[in-house]
Amino acid sequence: MFGSPEVTSGGRALKFFSSIRLDICRIESIKNGSEIVGNHVRVKVVKNKLAPPFRMTEFDIMYGEGISKMGELIDIGIERGLIQKSGSWFFQGELRLGQGRDSAKKYFMDHPDEAKTLEDEIRKWEHASTGDNEKDSVQDKHDLLLDARDDRAILNND
Repeated sequence: MFGSPEVTSGGRALKFFSSIRLDICRIESIKNGSEIVGNHVRVKVVKNKLAPPFRMTEFDIMYGEGISKMGELIDIGIERGLIQKSGSWFFQGELRLGQGRDSAKKYFMDHPDEAKTLEDEIRKWEHASTGDNEKDSVQDKHDLLLDARDDRAILNND
């Protein structure tokens, strides 16, 4: 079969007029003992008029809390090499965060200053990876706008 068998309800217009369409798929349930407390989900951007489409991400949605910020910090920290995982243990440098992802999340909830430090490191890393080229292009656009205003002012005075 070609294409996705899933159909968006609401008719054809919904596909055309929506600015952003997301496909949210549950990967697994997050349990605390036998009680389900959240879901690990995969989100695919099906359509996006505002930014690049066809991106994909995974994150935790906890019931009564929303998207788990601490889970995101851990995932991005592992991806960027700021948090190391050895077996089921999580480390940040020499600091032992806990055994299992839930213990590491609980550590950051109990120590918000450590979570803030990790978030700042991640933001620095992200800022460094975008480089100054983006700043230069924004400054160039700003300069062009100012030049265009000056040209219009000169033309209006003549």
